[in-house]
Amino acid sequence: MCGIIGYKGFRNAGDILVKGLKKLEYRGYDSWGIAIKNKERLSFIKKIGKIKDFNEELEFSGNLGIGHTRWATTGKVSETNAHPHFSCDKKIALVHNGIIENYQELKRKLMDKGHEFYSETDTEVIAHLIEDNIDSGLLLEDSVKKAAEELKGRSAFVVISKDNDKIIAIRNGSPLIIGVGDNEYFIASDIPAFLEYTNKVMYLDDNEMAIINNKIEFYSLIQNKKVKKRLIEIDWDTKQAERGSYPHFMIKEIMEQKETIRNAINQNDKDLLKIADSIKNAFGTFIIGCGTAGKVALTAQYLFSIIANKHINSIFASEFPNYHHFLTDKTLVIAISQSGETADVLEAIKTAREKQAKIISILNVYGSSMMRQSHESIMINAGPEKAVASTKATTAQLALVTLLAYACANKLEEGKRLLIETASQVNDMLNPRYEDYIKTLAEKICNQENIYIIGRSLNYPMALEAAIKIQEVSYIHAEGFAGGELKHGPLALIGKNTPCIALVANDETKDEILVNANEVKVRGGFIIGISPENNSIFDYWIKVPDINNASPIVNIIPIQILAYHLALLRGCDPDYPRSLAKSVTVK
Repeated sequence: MCGIIGYKGFRNAGDILVKGLKKLEYRGYDSWGIAIKNKERLSFIKKIGKIKDFNEELEFSGNLGIGHTRWATTGKVSETNAHPHFSCDKKIALVHNGIIENYQELKRKLMDKGHEFYSETDTEVIAHLIEDNIDSGLLLEDSVKKAAEELKGRSAFVVISKDNDKIIAIRNGSPLIIGVGDNEYFIASDIPAFLEYTNKVMYLDDNEMAIINNKIEFYSLIQNKKVKKRLIEIDWDTKQAERGSYPHFMIKEIMEQKETIRNAINQNDKDLLKIADSIKNAFGTFIIGCGTAGKVALTAQYLFSIIANKHINSIFASEFPNYHHFLTDKTLVIAISQSGETADVLEAIKTAREKQAKIISILNVYGSSMMRQSHESIMINAGPEKAVASTKATTAQLALVTLLAYACANKLEEGKRLLIETASQVNDMLNPRYEDYIKTLAEKICNQENIYIIGRSLNYPMALEAAIKIQEVSYIHAEGFAGGELKHGPLALIGKNTPCIALVANDETKDEILVNANEVKVRGGFIIGISPENNSIFDYWIKVPDINNASPIVNIIPIQILAYHLALLRGCDPDYPRSLAKSVTVK
């Protein structure tokens, strides 16, 4: 996941781009670069390391430019591989976020035509494709459009040329947002990059192109025609956004998932593969946790089965000592905890150590008791989580166990690509429009006494976790069920307008969970679908990305937002639920 910013206006573009990249650095920080149109040439700078450490003035200036902060995916960390990338004739510069799946094939074809490549990245292919199209007689915007049509994979890129004063942007999967000021335009991966200058934005959607000149125009690449966009005013206070200060820790931490998922998977490959080997070689693997971490453990059981064809046993830590009969010195126990101080987990670890089992902990707090009592540990890197209701730590844990499942299947790079894309999609989800839409749902159901959540396969544990989130902050009675279990009792609880949330993934369980949702609907239930696609069964639809085995991550986030707004509407403090504590240090 990388950060993109572009600017066209009357200010010094260099100042805008440097400031913007510093605010986007959570999206990538191994290298950065800037290109500015300076009279009739493109001047640029590329550096390895974090841009926050750069406090110099640029040696060139102009009113049009693009910038990028990188998290390496294709090509090692180097100045050569840092963005922007250029065409052979240096007339075209671009920055890119995403992965081009067919770049090797395109690169071979371009090299056969005489194009010279300087980097190891997939991104550079785009610059040469655009150049090749221009050489064939196409205008810049048509050349960009044609290049985009040849790319496979989800990405976004922004292009400038030394021959005109346009910025052209294409989006297909990775977020791009356009800020509209007075006689100036911004384009970035996230709003804080330009919020200092304007709070008026337009969202570029998938398979669309934006052309910024003296005005801005949007085009559908699929329908091949202009599209109209709504100008949206973001109700954010600049100082609050810069400080990361929100009304409550819970919503702050929900929004921080834009970065914490990426942080969770930013691990040393050797460490991941070592843990994967431990799982492969163990004579019985148990994965344990309490509360939300217990639901992550249950999700992991499904993930390892689906991805790695590997059976692991998920058990709530409070019940784990009852399984001591099965433990030997060949057993592996994976313990999950945000605080690393949860009493029931520590007791479970004690039981396992008495049997000489190996302990690996998945943690968020370095130096915690669990870390000290484990043979190995791996950090989720979510940063401090202060709200009692876990949000960013949950999805970070889910991301890490997903990555471990792929590592166990000898598919680590595939897992990384999936989770990089997931992090990008989560960044796109967490915008004011999305939150407002879910808040509207909260207003519809906040006076209900009961809410039910159903899911299957990977999303059954998320149905259980969804119930926890709603219970602990809004005090509404909520229960999660496996979809197929409804007809064995829970259907008796459904009355007129009873809210039922269906977690639907685009997988082999899709049709079955929709049948289960319809069983509730015909009995008067109010069906809330969380799904990549709408369905006539749903009375209210919350869209989530179609993200394969990472669906638990994207499906739980709308529930987190819903729980937060239910709490506010019911006069509850979402940060400090009654009778609960962040770190449960008693059994």
